[in-house]
Amino acid sequence: MSVALDAALGVAAVGGMLAVGSLALAFADEAAAAAVAGAPLRPRRLLVAPFRRAASALLTATTTTERPDGGGRALAPALLAGLAALAMSMLPLAPGVVPADPSTGFVVFSAAVAFVMIAVFLHGWSPNSTLPLHGAYRFGAVALSFQIPFLLAMLATALPAQSLSLVRIVEAQAPLWNVIREPLGLPIYLIVGLAVGLWGPLNLPDADDLAGGTSAEDSGLARWLWEAARTSMLVAVAALGSAAFLGGYLGPLLPGPVWVALKTALLLAVMAVARHALARARIERFVEVAWVLLVPLALLNVFVSGAFLL
Repeated sequence: MSVALDAALGVAAVGGMLAVGSLALAFADEAAAAAVAGAPLRPRRLLVAPFRRAASALLTATTTTERPDGGGRALAPALLAGLAALAMSMLPLAPGVVPADPSTGFVVFSAAVAFVMIAVFLHGWSPNSTLPLHGAYRFGAVALSFQIPFLLAMLATALPAQSLSLVRIVEAQAPLWNVIREPLGLPIYLIVGLAVGLWGPLNLPDADDLAGGTSAEDSGLARWLWEAARTSMLVAVAALGSAAFLGGYLGPLLPGPVWVALKTALLLAVMAVARHALARARIERFVEVAWVLLVPLALLNVFVSGAFLL
């Protein structure tokens, strides 16, 4: 009974963190859009806009294509949201407080990021339409390009901890945060985060040049579910990034969960600004940069972290 109760509380905590984080990202996105456009920031509009967009999507009629894969269409957002929840469950909130604490939390998080490719491909495959399928294949090229830089950036954070546990990775940052110890790691991680979350300049599978890509045939509830799942993945990436590079719950005066929330909000704000301040990258340019630039920089980051440890 106690185990079942603990599991239920853990699921509720993860769901609550994703919901609150998604709402915070929506507010940050509205504020970033106004700031980049030079428009006045109206608090009422800032608070109402995310709910207005959600209501508009939910009240729009859902359309379908000819002979779609109904099972795949329902599974894609569920799988993406489930991967976000799995990643979020690895997040240490305070000393001894973590929804799940496997000794290989690093590997679980990396696997969740890798399986995003399946969710996106399924989302593009299921409408039985040309442009969504094109977007799905496009994400395949993107995912193969960012996996190695992502793994190397995360591996560098595991070296000081000498462990694959995210709890140990946070504890190892007590004397010095990883963002200072290995300054190349966080920028590489955030670039990968934008690609994983299909966000801003790296929203290549759902880009405008494909009329929405994998989401081109989405409307109504289906579109809202996909957007909610994608936002959840961005929140999970930001939260785990705060743990891996910014010390997680470590900080003076404030309780650990507050520090986690503040650091996660900081990374979400950076992503929100990137969405409106940076132009969308061309896929061939991103693939080239990922292999030619990000992989060597990620390797250099590992060497720097190892030398610092020695």
